[in-house]
Amino acid sequence: MPHSKITGVGMYVPETVVTNNDLSKVMDTTDEWIVERTGIRERRFFKEGEDTVSSMGAKAAQQALERAGKKPEDVDFIVFATLSSDYNFPGSGVLLQRKLPFRQIGAVDVRAQCSGFIYALSIADQYIRTGTYKTILVVGSEVQSNVFEKSDRGRNMAVIFGDGAGAVVVEATDEPNKGILTTKLHSDGRFAEELYLEHPGSRRKERFNPDMIEKGELLPYMNGKLVFMNAVKYFPEVIREALADCNLKESDIDLLVPHQANARITVAIQKEFNLPDEKIVSNIDKYGNTTAASIPIALCEAWEQGRIKDGDLIAIAGFGSGFMWASALIRW
Repeated sequence: MPHSKITGVGMYVPETVVTNNDLSKVMDTTDEWIVERTGIRERRFFKEGEDTVSSMGAKAAQQALERAGKKPEDVDFIVFATLSSDYNFPGSGVLLQRKLPFRQIGAVDVRAQCSGFIYALSIADQYIRTGTYKTILVVGSEVQSNVFEKSDRGRNMAVIFGDGAGAVVVEATDEPNKGILTTKLHSDGRFAEELYLEHPGSRRKERFNPDMIEKGELLPYMNGKLVFMNAVKYFPEVIREALADCNLKESDIDLLVPHQANARITVAIQKEFNLPDEKIVSNIDKYGNTTAASIPIALCEAWEQGRIKDGDLIAIAGFGSGFMWASALIRW
């Protein structure tokens, strides 16, 4: 039976760099406060009229395709992970489909937030394992800088998130012991309202009214303490679940690429697995939390830096809104 292998990686981040000191000019915060609590020093913000979720995804996809030695017309299917689609509908997958010379292939959006890229990768993996498709483009892309209020009221979340995109090409392979070995997906909807954006939703007669702006109901909400507690619990658990499924040990991991949620979470995971610095990827200081884009961006940077070599065991894991969490093991 065929299985899947990542053959190309790509990324794109907007040119506009926003530092912590920049944010301190519009809200009551400091560089020291942000770095201590998140590890973030700067992030990228999109340029209106130039960057969109789908256009950033297209740029990351072009790079991934070139590195895989593929053309857009070689792609059989698109899986697009984002919580910030260009439109409420249709999804950004079809908007990406029209930007490059793809055939009239299927495109589906995945809304699994910080775990979105792994959920999307798992979908691609299953399609290839069943023989449905041979070449799939998986994209994670986000524009989040415009959903947060740059004020004291929105400070706790506005300092964390950034914009960007990452992509991988997933292809069928017959190589033994290579490629995506396993994916593990979980959720617990009891905590949905602990990290969410309620409006404009479909639960009320009016999806939007001016009072929502005044009351801050159009702003995301996060119970940061609860998110942190669950993240440091489920990150290690879901990674160990994947290792057990493949009869592998923690010491077999050559590189761990976690979702870039918070530097303190990454440090906690690193200590849990007793990993040296060279075996863990952390770039949150440069990009902030780019949600569904964070893992493919980190994966791409690690590959560009020569940190991923043929035969390496790569572990990726994410946790976030839903609550949803996931992991995957990849033999490069």
